[in-house]
Amino acid sequence: MFRRGFLPPIGSLVAFECAARHESFSRAAEELHLTQGAISRQIRALEDLVGIALFDRVRQRVVLSEAGRAYLADVRRTLGDLGEATHRVMGFSGTRGVLDLAVLPTFGARWLVRRLPRFLAAHPDVTINMAARIAPFDFASDPFDAAIHVGQPVWAGGVLSHLMDEEVVPVAAPGFAARHGIAAPRDLEAAPLIHQSTRPTAWADWFAAIDLTTDAVWRGPRFDQFSMVSEAAAAGMGAALVPRFLIEEELDGGRLEILFPLPLATRSAYYLVRPEAEGRSALVAAFEAWLVAEARGEGARGEGVRDG
Repeated sequence: MFRRGFLPPIGSLVAFECAARHESFSRAAEELHLTQGAISRQIRALEDLVGIALFDRVRQRVVLSEAGRAYLADVRRTLGDLGEATHRVMGFSGTRGVLDLAVLPTFGARWLVRRLPRFLAAHPDVTINMAARIAPFDFASDPFDAAIHVGQPVWAGGVLSHLMDEEVVPVAAPGFAARHGIAAPRDLEAAPLIHQSTRPTAWADWFAAIDLTTDAVWRGPRFDQFSMVSEAAAAGMGAALVPRFLIEEELDGGRLEILFPLPLATRSAYYLVRPEAEGRSALVAAFEAWLVAEARGEGARGEGVRDG
């Protein structure tokens, strides 16, 4: 519960943040279309409330005090959170529901977004918002209705629904194999290999799966998203291990080709996660059922995800 006596006026917080950013009352006044005197009064009222100087007056300048610097970080976060919350609630206008999703960037762009029109066709009054997240977070502090997770079925405070297992294939740009003399899997030992930062053992696992042992699996550039890995491979930087369902467009368009028909089933899987504490709304339940069906290839004939 908040204490009302400690809640300063929003105008004072906005004036403080602006003045702190410019280290100038006059420039804050220009930005906020107020007079310098108005800014000064707002800051003075805020300082009276907290009982400490937030600025040191040095000659003709104002400089944040130590307390002011500490307060500024919280004020900026609070104003940002309030702005985002207001924007979210405005999204309810003319809708029957808003679904806020945290998604893996490549999964969202390459797989989920192109399928969402089918869900929205069945739920035309729903608005879906998506934000990128690449690691688990606390639903209590990040107000998402659900998230897409890849890895093991572990998420503190979350309920997980399995979507699909993951299988990666070795790919490269057309002509890469010829340039590097790659005729058999062992030839990849001498070729540049591209790595996904969160899967540091992927190439080692792939070589082990085909009964090859090599010390060459650790070298090469690293990227933290599969979208960057696939683009690097398409640019000819090296061979990469990528889930096939994320690169269907590149394979169909000839920007990438599978080097060998030797897929590797990884230890990771994709899940939809919803916050355990809040139960499940009708909208989240509908989206969950639809997404599970899509991932299992039941949502549209022939357009489901390829697991193999």
